[in-house]
Amino acid sequence: MIYTKTGDKGETALVGGSRVLKCDQRVECYGTLDELVSYLALVRDCFKSERLTNEVIKIQRILFKAESILACDTEEILNKMPKMTDEDIAFLERRIDAMNEGLPALKAFLIPGGSRTSSHIHVARCICRRAERLCVRLNQDVPVDERILKFLNRLSDYLFVLARHILKEKNRKETYWQAD
Repeated sequence: MIYTKTGDKGETALVGGSRVLKCDQRVECYGTLDELVSYLALVRDCFKSERLTNEVIKIQRILFKAESILACDTEEILNKMPKMTDEDIAFLERRIDAMNEGLPALKAFLIPGGSRTSSHIHVARCICRRAERLCVRLNQDVPVDERILKFLNRLSDYLFVLARHILKEKNRKETYWQAD
């Protein structure tokens, strides 16, 4: 059965079994990461490039690792979970550098848009930033693996550069903000 009825009163279980409210900071963090993973599926479905599709699948898998880490309620269980790695962060940095090489220098703040795919990527970037803010807030009360925080910070940069890269591939203009 898909339904358990155990959450009918607004509680859920962390990995390890402790019950928390569904508005608990941990649940907010991994729930927002889950939202990001799902939105990245929409982004991925916009691609014609197998390379970009595979990149985003890899990112989704890494985000699943972060979700599982954030959902742990004991050190013992956390030690059994897959780990975030420095290589996860380095992967994003390499991809950012590669895509950024062919892009023009930014002239001003960029207004999202220009293509449906690029716009979807910007929405994913905003969800990523929200997830990062929530994890930073959680980290004030419960230690969060610093690699999760670094990964989310790099991921929002990756998504920003990816949105620009897509516009360049489609030969579309970037729109810059201008003060009135």
